[in-house]
Amino acid sequence: MTEDLPEPVHADPEPTTEERAAASAIFGDRVDLARRFVHHLATSGMERGLLGPREVPRLWGRHILNCAVVAELMDRDSTVVDVGSGAGLPGVVIAIARPDLRLQLVEPLERRTLWLHEVVEDLELDNVEVLRGRAEQMIGTIVADYSTARAVSALSTLAGWTMPLTRVGGEVLAIKGRSAGEEIAKARKTIRTLGGGQVDIVSTGVDRLSTPTTVVRIPVVSR
Repeated sequence: MTEDLPEPVHADPEPTTEERAAASAIFGDRVDLARRFVHHLATSGMERGLLGPREVPRLWGRHILNCAVVAELMDRDSTVVDVGSGAGLPGVVIAIARPDLRLQLVEPLERRTLWLHEVVEDLELDNVEVLRGRAEQMIGTIVADYSTARAVSALSTLAGWTMPLTRVGGEVLAIKGRSAGEEIAKARKTIRTLGGGQVDIVSTGVDRLSTPTTVVRIPVVSR
């Protein structure tokens, strides 16, 4: 006779002292919502393959805070489209940090959109809409003040997905890493063809994070 094994217990990752201070400063009285989102990521998000188990211990620093500081670059009461939203990074995080913004999360995979719907409903984020589809299918339907993406594709491809969804006068804010400069060089012709202006690399969260977030900022100046 074998004993029934207990159900696995998921322990939510705790932020470090530095991360806790940054989260309080960024999320304010909505920090508990951020904690609840971390719980979703660490449990059902991992179980459904939206992120790997190795990412769970570093959810706060590598993912939540890394995404949240991008909102510093967005004007109040703006519209934002998150392309390839996946596990809601950065879209859900931005929506928690900035309830004044209106987010549209675009994701082509059904299992991910179902999870996003569940999370948005549980967190009662009334400033978020989840849309299933590819970015190319949303052209003519979505025109946002900002478009953003994280870990979706190289900038030469990503520009073609995000810029048509961004109004003239708006900006693409793509979260990138050390290869940002190299990606810009390869994408420069595409960006110019799509109506992009001077591309900048900016760091956000400099005064709050030990490793600031690198963002490629592309102004859309024409069609």
